[in-house]
Amino acid sequence: MPVSNCPPEHCADLIRSASRVVTLTGAGISTSAGVPDFRGPQGLYVTRRYDPEKVFEIGGFRREPRYFYEFSRDFVGLVRDVQPTFSHHFLARLDRLNKLAGVVTQNIDMLHQQAGSRKVIELHGSYYAARCLGCGRDCRELDYRWWETAMQLSSTPPVARCESCDGVLKPDIVFFGEMVKGFEAAEALVGGCDLLLVLGSSLQVAPASWLPHATDASIVVVNRGQVALPRSSGRYSVDSDLDDYFRKVADCLGMR
Repeated sequence: MPVSNCPPEHCADLIRSASRVVTLTGAGISTSAGVPDFRGPQGLYVTRRYDPEKVFEIGGFRREPRYFYEFSRDFVGLVRDVQPTFSHHFLARLDRLNKLAGVVTQNIDMLHQQAGSRKVIELHGSYYAARCLGCGRDCRELDYRWWETAMQLSSTPPVARCESCDGVLKPDIVFFGEMVKGFEAAEALVGGCDLLLVLGSSLQVAPASWLPHATDASIVVVNRGQVALPRSSGRYSVDSDLDDYFRKVADCLGMR
């Protein structure tokens, strides 16, 4: 796609004329909040600080959950207190104005919910919930309290364990080897939109990368770097910092 062909005022016009905006978000919307990405130039997969096969593969987790929980200890400690970005709040504002039909996200950080977005489909899950692999008990709390409780009670830290049976807790996160969550609902949501905003995603990871092909509506992609979406009429691309760009869009819409 072209480097940039959608100035903020044109994006504002597209939003103004739309009645069902849907957003697909990737790591780029959260990096300015301090959440590390996985596949970027300094991402966790590139730096090899964590071994993906040991940490994020479901068979590896079942064999030895310690590797995932060592990552989680660092990740949760970092993101637990971060705040949503301007772009997260901009989307939540569109939601309150009944412009936003929903958010589909590849992120596991729950910042969309914290910003106030009401309909969020988390394709890769999140730390919002966990299930005990022993007794099947569910833990669900938005602000990581289940995590803190489990870590306090764990008999083998840093592995989080169930307070009922001491079984290993598996956070509601999609590991390699598992199906993504809510894809059919996401596909239907995108298919029914009249404007799709793709924010902070290079569209290189399936099945999220398939979603823009589920709609004939206009698409605006805002991302740093190349995006794997063929050029076509009605598709716009912006290589820009998300927060800077949407501050300008918000000004055009009179939302600041």
